[in-house]
Amino acid sequence: MSSDEKISSSDEAPTSREPFNQLDDWIHQQLARSHMGLSPISLYLAALDWIMHLGISPGRQFELGVKRIEQMQQWKNQVMDLYSNGQLPPSAGHLDDRFADKGWEYGPFSLWRERFLADAEWWREASHVDGMSRHHQQLVEFYARQWMDALSPANVPFLNPQVQQRALETQGESLRDGWIKLWADTVKALWSPPDVLDVLTHRVGQDVAATPGEVVYRNHLFELIQYHPTTASVVAEPLLIVPSTIMKYYILDLSTHNSMIQYLVNQGFTVLVMSWRNPDATDRDLGMDDYLIEGVMQAMHQTAALTRSRRIHTMGYCLGGTFLAIVASLLGSTTQRKGSWPNPMPELASTTLLAAQTDFSEPGELGLFIDEDQLKTLREEMARTGYLSGKQMAGTFQFLNSRDMIWSKHIQRHFLGKDEVGSDMMSWNADTTRLPERMHNEYLRQLFLDNALRNGTYKVRGHAVSVENMTAPLMVIGTEKDHVAPWRSVFKILLDSQVDSHFILASGGHNAGVISEPGHPHRHYRTGVQTAQQAWVSPDEWLQDAVVHSGSWWPAWSEWLQAQSSQDTLKPRRITRSKSLGPAPGDYVMVRYSD
Repeated sequence: MSSDEKISSSDEAPTSREPFNQLDDWIHQQLARSHMGLSPISLYLAALDWIMHLGISPGRQFELGVKRIEQMQQWKNQVMDLYSNGQLPPSAGHLDDRFADKGWEYGPFSLWRERFLADAEWWREASHVDGMSRHHQQLVEFYARQWMDALSPANVPFLNPQVQQRALETQGESLRDGWIKLWADTVKALWSPPDVLDVLTHRVGQDVAATPGEVVYRNHLFELIQYHPTTASVVAEPLLIVPSTIMKYYILDLSTHNSMIQYLVNQGFTVLVMSWRNPDATDRDLGMDDYLIEGVMQAMHQTAALTRSRRIHTMGYCLGGTFLAIVASLLGSTTQRKGSWPNPMPELASTTLLAAQTDFSEPGELGLFIDEDQLKTLREEMARTGYLSGKQMAGTFQFLNSRDMIWSKHIQRHFLGKDEVGSDMMSWNADTTRLPERMHNEYLRQLFLDNALRNGTYKVRGHAVSVENMTAPLMVIGTEKDHVAPWRSVFKILLDSQVDSHFILASGGHNAGVISEPGHPHRHYRTGVQTAQQAWVSPDEWLQDAVVHSGSWWPAWSEWLQAQSSQDTLKPRRITRSKSLGPAPGDYVMVRYSD
């Protein structure tokens, strides 16, 4: 027997590697912590890919050099225009929220704005070099944009006319107040105890999540909340809402005026919503199958049983929508394995997916942080804790939209000296949740990296799932400025589904576009129908033919739900004390962690 064979067969071999693994893990953890929890290797590989391909492309170098010279000449002409007229002609800067203040239209501020916009455009162009991998090219472009956003003249007090004007108006008090706030925020970030929870500006169950209802079912994964009816009659089929596990459900039940749940109840629907439990380290082994079967499918089963209805409407938001699409596809299969999940399962009267992806080939900027090395970094961190922390998720989403969530707030608070007006959505955004280790690993690996649901290789307890098996009428909603689930990616479910589908494209982003209540100013949406017999059209072709409507998309969705319902209306059933486990919003939504 060779020495190699002796080592490989030895009982000591696995443990002998352990000290070396621990050393590697420690080094990886230190690198990740020094880079905001991200793997620096992915970025360095992307930068190396860009540098090497640009280095062997003298034609591309010359092209970028010519573009730079042209920009400098244009800027010289702008200097002359400003000298002659005192103002520059309209440019792309007028479309950028950072430069919305009138002061940016006059010199020298307009020159600084135009120089910055030209630099940002040049770096966007320079990040594209033939031969680079697509993932590396997107990474270089993203980080170049992040770097340029940090260098914006709007972020520099003496280059920002709005900051200077306010300082004059307040006789310098705005700058004094801003620096006081900056010092307080710095002290808090560096020296506050890590286990101290920030007080939410809106109290859960009183200011938000206040729609009257009862918890009617509870297991280890979720509480099921049913809301009290407010109309004399209700639609025969109840509506079950599946929120994302990444967020607390009451994004759909904020204040009274913008609560989607309250709106649906007032439209005559019997509404139930899942409130996911905020996991801890003991839940590390909960996987995707648990969330699909003991979570979504159990909620469907309980909804039908509690309301005595064999048909139900369903709606899923974000990751909850992906969960719902998987379950709806599973239920549409003719080869269901009886006994593998709760029985009986209700028939789906309709399926609505809000900002939810089923094809992850183009997942948007969130996909930039998902590759083999980044997953390795996440696995090592979650192996230590047993979960992905809410702080990590919040940091990622802030980084994706740093212009609005970091720099804009920095200017308002630290330069203009203004206190943030705490909105219900900001309070909800601070109420973070965790994700279990196994579930998060499976979600990223199978859906993002392998795109298993789109490829037909995703399985639930060994049973293959295909979106083609969905049978319920389908409504899909995307939002124009979504960084988490880009609407063109959301739209792709229409390519695979074999049912008549309605698509709504709403103005706004991933959250604000969904919470678009009637009466909200400056809202619009587009609608279009894709029948099962109709030839496939691309998202951009659909956009050209879509009908534009002003206002909220909620009434259009409510009307569609009514059309998918039976003609019968029922006298609302009151929730009896024997069925109630306590008043809404329940216990699970109240669980918070400092990390």
